[in-house]
Amino acid sequence: MTTIHTVAVIGSGIMGAGIAEVAASHGHPVLIYDINADAISRAIDGIRTRLQSRVTRGKLSVSVCDQTLQRLIPVTDIRSLAAADLVIEAASERMEIKKALFAELATICPEKTLLTSNTSSISITAIAADVRHPERVAGLHFFNPAPVMKLVEVVSGLATSEEVVAQLCELAVNWGKQPVRCQSTPGFIVNRVARAYYAEAWRALEEQVAAPEAIDAALREGAGFPMGPLELTDMIGQDVNFAVTCSVFNAFWQERRFLPSLVQQELVLAGRLGKKSGQGVYSWHSDKPTAGWLEAVSETDSAVHVAKRSDGVTELDDVLLIETQGETAQALATRLGHPVVVVDRLEGEVAVIAAAASNPTSATRKAVYHLQQQGKRVLQVADYPGLLIWRTVAMIVNEALDALQKGVASEQDIDTAMRLGVNYPRGPLAWGEQLGWQRLLILLENLQRHYGEERYRPCSLLRQRALLESSYES
Repeated sequence: MTTIHTVAVIGSGIMGAGIAEVAASHGHPVLIYDINADAISRAIDGIRTRLQSRVTRGKLSVSVCDQTLQRLIPVTDIRSLAAADLVIEAASERMEIKKALFAELATICPEKTLLTSNTSSISITAIAADVRHPERVAGLHFFNPAPVMKLVEVVSGLATSEEVVAQLCELAVNWGKQPVRCQSTPGFIVNRVARAYYAEAWRALEEQVAAPEAIDAALREGAGFPMGPLELTDMIGQDVNFAVTCSVFNAFWQERRFLPSLVQQELVLAGRLGKKSGQGVYSWHSDKPTAGWLEAVSETDSAVHVAKRSDGVTELDDVLLIETQGETAQALATRLGHPVVVVDRLEGEVAVIAAAASNPTSATRKAVYHLQQQGKRVLQVADYPGLLIWRTVAMIVNEALDALQKGVASEQDIDTAMRLGVNYPRGPLAWGEQLGWQRLLILLENLQRHYGEERYRPCSLLRQRALLESSYES
C-alpha cells in the first residue's frame, strides 16, 4: 500500500485550488501543476485570502495559516510530479485531454503513485485504458467549494483495485470528508440522480405550467430543497449545467429521462449563463419576482359540507380535492363527474393546486379557502399531470432506485451522496420509503400513460418494492 505524503494537483482553477487547500491544510506538501505560472500564483493568492479570512475570524491561528501556505509548491514542469504519491487531476472536462494526460503521467510517475481524476462524469475506465497499471487509477470527485463540501465520490473503473479504493476512502476521512463508493457510470451518483431535479423544472417551464419563480418556490418551500432547480442552474452556470446534462444524455445512449432542454439551450446560445453573466433564467441585476401566492379567500367561499374520505379525497360540497397521483384535474373531473382540484404537497406550509378547466370558479375558491384555513400558502399552476413537487421527487427516487439496482453504489452511499453533495432534504431512497413505493409507482405509471414516453418508465426495482409493500399491507 502506498504511503501518501506528497500530493500533486493538476490544474489551478477553482476546483484545483480548493483541493490543494484541503490537502495542504492536512499536512501534505502539495505540488500545484499548471502550464501557466500566473494561474498558479492566482490560485495560491486565493488560498492565502481564504486562510487569512479564517485567521481574522479566529478560526485559524497565524502559525497554522503560514505552515499551510508553505506546503504549496508551484510547478510548471510535469516531470516534477514524479515526486508525488497521489496525483489529483482537476483539468479540462474533455476526454481526449484526460486520456493523454494520464498516459503521460504513467510514464513519469512511479508505479506506486495513485492517479486520480476529479472529473464529475467522464468514465474512469476510459481514462485508465492507456495507463500502465490501470489498477491505480480512480475517480476522486470533490464538490465545490472543495474546502467546505463534505462529500467525495470515490469512483472505481473496471481495473481499479479494491486496495486503492479503500486507501482513497481512508484518506478522504482523514481530510474531514465523507467518502462514498461508486462505479464508473455516467454522472456517477450525484450528477446522475440530480438530473431529474433540473429536467422536470425545465419541462414545466417549456409547457408553461408556471413562471420560473413559482416552480422554484414550490420545490424550495414545498419539498425542502435549499434552492429551486432553475435558480440553482443560474448559480451553477447554464453552460456548465447544460454541458453535464448533454454528457450524461449521450453517455446513456440518448435515454429520454436525461433529455436536455431546448429552453436551456437557448439561454446558453444567447450567452445568458446565469449569475456569472448577470442574466439567465432570472436577471441578477434586480430582485427576483415573487412566486405569486394566492391572496386570502373570503369565508363566503367556504364549503358547507366538508368530509375527508377513506381514500384520502376531501369533499367540499360537490368539489373533490384530490392529492395528485399523476393525472390531470380535467381527466379526473371527466371520469368522476365532479369539479376537481388536484393538490400537490409534501410538508410545510405550501400547497400547489391545479383546477379542471370545466370547474366553475367557485369550485377552485372553495379548495383554496379550505387549504388556507389549514395554514397553507397556495400556488395555482396550469393543469399538469403530477404537478411540481410529487412529480419531481418521484423522478429523483426512480433514478436513485435504478442506480441502486444496477450496482452503481449502495443504498446508504446513494442517500449520503445526495444529502451531502447537493443538500437534498432527505436521501432519495429513504424519501421513497417514507412516501410509499406504491404511490410513487402509480404516479409514474400515470405520467407514462399521459405522455406515452419512456422518460417516465418506472424502474423494475420500484415495481418490486411496491409489490413487497402491498404484500405487507394485505
